Amino acid sequence: MDDMNRLNGKTAVITGGATGIGRAAAKRFIEEGAFVFIFGRRQEALDAAVADLGPNARAVQGSVSDEADLDRLYAAVKAERGTLDIVFANAGVGSQLALGKITAEHIDETFDVNVKGTIFTVQKALPLMGPGGSIILTGSSAGTTGAPAFTAYSASKAAVRNLARTWTEDLKGTGIRVNVLSPGATATELAREALGAEGLAAYGSMTAFQRMGDPSEVAAAAAFLASSDSSFMTGSEVAVDGGLAQI
Repeated sequence: MDDMNRLNGKTAVITGGATGIGRAAAKRFIEEGAFVFIFGRRQEALDAAVADLGPNARAVQGSVSDEADLDRLYAAVKAERGTLDIVFANAGVGSQLALGKITAEHIDETFDVNVKGTIFTVQKALPLMGPGGSIILTGSSAGTTGAPAFTAYSASKAAVRNLARTWTEDLKGTGIRVNVLSPGATATELAREALGAEGLAAYGSMTAFQRMGDPSEVAAAAAFLASSDSSFMTGSEVAVDGGLAQI
């Protein structure tokens, strides 16, 4: 991939960047020439990721559900880089609770991270962004299809899909574009925790490829949305889901 330098000189922020899709995207963005700030809740995971990602990666610890943490993230970006080109609002949580068992705490936790967290990740980034900027929101196949026992998660991801539509209107004239990247059955730590090994295999078998997607396959689509190759795309959803929500 030496000839891939679509992101040369670009600065990116990736939330939920220590593991899963975020980590794979950080690797891909750096390979394509970007300088990347990863943001996540677990210092240990962040340290391991930065050690692996090398000199063009920085880590900031915090939660997207905490505005003060996001302020620290963007202060670090501003101090070292001055401006920001790419925001991959990827942090998300999801766990199963069937209708009849749902609690207020479960709803609050899911929406605080997936919806409120996404909103403030983007809003607080805007002062550092300008024409050519790319905002990528992580959606989910579950935002389109029904996913049994995933009321809170699925509803939160449907909300994320709409955020891109609304912000496309709000960002008119800025030269900043915003798109949704919607994975499906992807072999991430979050998926493993939520579904277990057996659930993971069953989920993968539902795709047209009869397997789980690899985080690097989603990261490749993220790099496309981050780059000027997607310069005439905004308000769109790119599904990387093995056909899960398409058929």
